[in-house]
Amino acid sequence: MPKLYDYLGLIIFFYSNEHELVHVHARYQGQQSKIELIIKNGKVEKLVVREVRGKEPLSS
Repeated sequence: MPKLYDYLGLIIFFYSNEHELVHVHARYQGQQSKIELIIKNGKVEKLVVREVRGKEPLSS
């Protein structure tokens, strides 16, 4: 699980063996969500937050 960011308990990471759309996972205080990156012409156009099955989603 490569970690991209860790600050005040918020951890942004990805699993190297997943083959879904481009996304990262975010974990904070036992909650976890998946953030899909919608990329067009090499730029991040939109972020879509999704729930991770079996995990309590991050609160807004």
